[in-house]
Amino acid sequence: MKRQMTEYLDIDLASEMWCCHVCGEQLISARQPYKHGCLVAERDPREVHNPHIEGEFTFAPDPEWCRLIEFYCPGCGTMIETEYLPPGHPITNDIEPDIDAMRAKYLAGERASGGATGGEPGTTEEGGVR
Repeated sequence: MKRQMTEYLDIDLASEMWCCHVCGEQLISARQPYKHGCLVAERDPREVHNPHIEGEFTFAPDPEWCRLIEFYCPGCGTMIETEYLPPGHPITNDIEPDIDAMRAKYLAGERASGGATGGEPGTTEEGGVR
């Protein structure tokens, strides 16, 4: 009963758990933000975005204004998501699925994505990600 939600995230409707699409590791209850079940790394954005010019304004993000947060599967280390936030800003909740509706559709024999049922954008008729 797994449904692929993003490139690297599935929801197992039977156990109501977020799972890594790569290794199948269960992260956390699907009724909670998946990021809370990930390994988290905060990086200096200048490590990823090197300065392009010398001087005060280098076109690299200023770590006083921007932080880079990376979320990894604790099972296989796949990077699941990244986000750029101002310092002190809480982690965002970017996906809030209606588990009860998804489960009801699945149990009723309807596809939870694609086709005429108005499924998730970017999915194929078979429910996979394009």
